[in-house]
Amino acid sequence: MKGRWLVASVLGVAAVAASLLCLSGCANLGYYWQSATGHLRVMSASRPVQDWLGDDHASQRLKERLKLSQRIRAFASGELHLPDNPSYRRYADLQRSAVIWNVVAAPEFSLTLKTWCFPVTGCVSYRGYFDEEAAKAEAAELREEGLEASTYPVPAYSTLGWLNWAGGDPLLNTFIHYPEGELARLIFHELAHQVLYARDDTMFNESFATAVERLGVQRWLQEQASPEARADYAKYDGRRRDFRALTRATREKLDAVYEERASLGDEEVRRRKAQVLAGFRAEYQRLRDSWGVEPARLRGYDNWVAQANNASFGAQKAYDELVPGFEALFQSLGGDWDRFYAEAKRLSKLPKAERHDYLKDKEKGRA
Repeated sequence: MKGRWLVASVLGVAAVAASLLCLSGCANLGYYWQSATGHLRVMSASRPVQDWLGDDHASQRLKERLKLSQRIRAFASGELHLPDNPSYRRYADLQRSAVIWNVVAAPEFSLTLKTWCFPVTGCVSYRGYFDEEAAKAEAAELREEGLEASTYPVPAYSTLGWLNWAGGDPLLNTFIHYPEGELARLIFHELAHQVLYARDDTMFNESFATAVERLGVQRWLQEQASPEARADYAKYDGRRRDFRALTRATREKLDAVYEERASLGDEEVRRRKAQVLAGFRAEYQRLRDSWGVEPARLRGYDNWVAQANNASFGAQKAYDELVPGFEALFQSLGGDWDRFYAEAKRLSKLPKAERHDYLKDKEKGRA
């Protein structure tokens, strides 16, 4: 799993573009500086895929993955009508396992995530760091403020197409060796962020990109993948769907407990919250046993479950909550990608609550 409980970061580091435009008078200049310099180091490490393919020092394994990535990239634009631009036509080896580490935080009795606001990009419910220790330090400060905080590694992020003039978002060693279906999902997800971006609405943006990746990978597997790749994906995705169902049910139980806080009081809510989390971990263990997979392959799930709190559940909610509505919208439009993107863009112009309600109604067949 290795941090892939979220397929990828929305923007990964929401401040990248903002930091490049930020003047010395901006608040949190130090944070913007690490965002800008971190991204520039990623860009400077990247070279065109064709250069890597002609490099005698590059391994054959890497070259095969890069060739596959370019097939996926062409499919994204040609079949899914995702942007055709410089993104994912360069590659960089960062010599580390994640490109950034995200920090999320939530109150003791709520799954509503804390937000951070930036110039240009608006408010988002995470804060990204190119240095893992800096992310952990931020999380520790948030805990001192009484919040529940979580950090997680992110394999890729999107700059929303704003930096395509500088070479776009590159392929990275942090994900290039993912199984075929997972690599396709990630590329489709990050390119989807270049289609639309609604300010101050992480859930809408992430759910849209997650829907695109799910719908897109179905077509890729049907039309391009080998039987072995389809079988591997089916196993991996089956575990992911099981886990999503469990965590969604747990989120609903936690929300129900928190809604009763006024009548129950804090101590009783804490007791019931602890019961829900204990039940979640016990159910996960049963689910884990049913998968019959060697323990090393489940380390990412194990770590997530061990550290699960309001912040981690809230972050997952941002990626999942509106996905069924987007998928229903796609089907209602006859699977037409252009019409789907146009309708999603229309929704992005509506007030936040209105577009969320529309998608939830769409999921239930009421819209």
